[in-house]
Amino acid sequence: MSKRPWTLIVAAAVVALEGLVALGLGVFAAVEALIGKPGDMTSALAVAAFAALVGAGLLWVAWGGLFKMERWGRAPGVLAQIFIAPVAVTLIRSDQPQLGIPLIVIALAGLVTLLLPPTTRALGYGDG
Repeated sequence: MSKRPWTLIVAAAVVALEGLVALGLGVFAAVEALIGKPGDMTSALAVAAFAALVGAGLLWVAWGGLFKMERWGRAPGVLAQIFIAPVAVTLIRSDQPQLGIPLIVIALAGLVTLLLPPTTRALGYGDG
């Protein structure tokens, strides 16, 4: 297949970064649940498992889908950015701009690079 455009490399890197953060948060939540005193251990472990699964899924999308130029990788990548944007806005409105602003910048960068014509062409969506 053809060479990866820089837009696709950036998109894969953004999704991978999001996956690493989610995986890290899942591990952190699991450790906190096990060494702390959660109100509901089942819920705490479920949240940890969900975050870890989301992180692993995003890493799979980044590597197995986007970086390998598989057409299927774009849809979950775009969906992740759409889900992240409201979280970022909520953080900004909740007096957490130090978290929300970088998060929305990353989500917008991911969304734009996933939808730019070079990425679209590289993933086999026609002329882009």
